[in-house]
Amino acid sequence: MLPGATGGGALSVMGSVDTSVEIDSCDSDDNTFLGTLEFSLLYERATSTLHCTVIKAKGLRPMDFNGLADPYVKLHLLPGACKANKLKTKTVRNSLNPTWNETLTYHGITEEDMCRKVLRVSVCDEDKLTHNEFIGEARIPLRRVKPDQHKHYNVCLEHPPPLPSPTAMSTALRGISCYLREWENEMQRNLEERGRLLLSLQFLPPANEEEEEEEKEGGAREGRRGRLCVGVRRCAHLAAMDVNGFSDPYVKTYLKPDLHKKSKHKTAVIKKTLNPEFNEEFFYEISPSELSSKTLEVTVWDYDLGRSNDFIGGVSLSCHSQGNALRHWLDCLNNKGKRVERWHTLTNNLPRSTYHD
Repeated sequence: MLPGATGGGALSVMGSVDTSVEIDSCDSDDNTFLGTLEFSLLYERATSTLHCTVIKAKGLRPMDFNGLADPYVKLHLLPGACKANKLKTKTVRNSLNPTWNETLTYHGITEEDMCRKVLRVSVCDEDKLTHNEFIGEARIPLRRVKPDQHKHYNVCLEHPPPLPSPTAMSTALRGISCYLREWENEMQRNLEERGRLLLSLQFLPPANEEEEEEEKEGGAREGRRGRLCVGVRRCAHLAAMDVNGFSDPYVKTYLKPDLHKKSKHKTAVIKKTLNPEFNEEFFYEISPSELSSKTLEVTVWDYDLGRSNDFIGGVSLSCHSQGNALRHWLDCLNNKGKRVERWHTLTNNLPRSTYHD
């Protein structure tokens, strides 16, 4: 844990400490005018979590009439939808040298994310009567952060990268610029998913499984049914489905084929969030031989009062799946009694069987 981290922001898991400190050059008056920010990053590979401990700022630019500011820090992962991955510290009132000692945590961050994403750390001034004002920012490529090691930063805040001026370009250049912007937006949409789902699976065999195996070898009766425990833990970075930029998500599970239509389970609805935490478990009575031929469908929906609910994304797990979904399913089948937990990327392919919510 970093010195000075206290209260609810303290990390429960200690990583190895990378003693190097990245410090931006602060010789320029343009840089020091905005102030400096001290923070640290820790990526825990085992839990797919990224922790950012915001420590303090110094010499911030005055933003209010009293010559002070009401600063807070907000985080964004780029590329990515702002509301889906925005985290924010508390506001410190009337200070140009605020101390936060607050840890903000992203869930569902894969090693691929760490290779290609950038963390934008912004310092802003809160104004209750008008719009909040931007003070300065720093952008950190996450590939610089080694897994399970603290990385400490003390950076000079900068202005955001300037946008090209349309008046400085000819008509042809403006056309090229618009094309490139559309292409970049399309590429970003392709990179960004519908969100992530943390799912746990556990097959609980019958209590007298060993006796049954002995009887099977002697040609006796069939084995009794065990239970498949499906744990819906949380979602992260869900697509926004409502006009307020959020969703009201809930999760449904099915075990197919489902001839009697009795396999449907639903979590509670979590209002106005893109990062819901459910921690709900559902059970299916089933034998090991039946389980190998089943498909577990897990879908995430946005609840809408008075009209059809919106499909956000889903994942199917079976012996016919691919990639991470297949590995998760096989780990469950091959490790009876053991709880296996994995993050899954949601796809926008709506299963036909769950089209009518």
